[in-house]
Amino acid sequence: MELKELQQKSTKDLHALLGQKREAMRAARFQTAAKQLKNVRELRVLKKDIAHILTVLNSISKTNQ
Repeated sequence: MELKELQQKSTKDLHALLGQKREAMRAARFQTAAKQLKNVRELRVLKKDIAHILTVLNSISKTNQ
């Protein structure tokens, strides 16, 4: 997900997307432990997406203060 796309979303949408990404990360970790995950790179992509979302949320909260 692009950073510009994330910056255009509302905080409510960002929190919902963060929850979805965290749930996907949790499921991927379980699949990795059970040796069922074919694309291991998916974990890295999910981590980066979560970090991007948190960065945007933090920048929004700092500008509102």
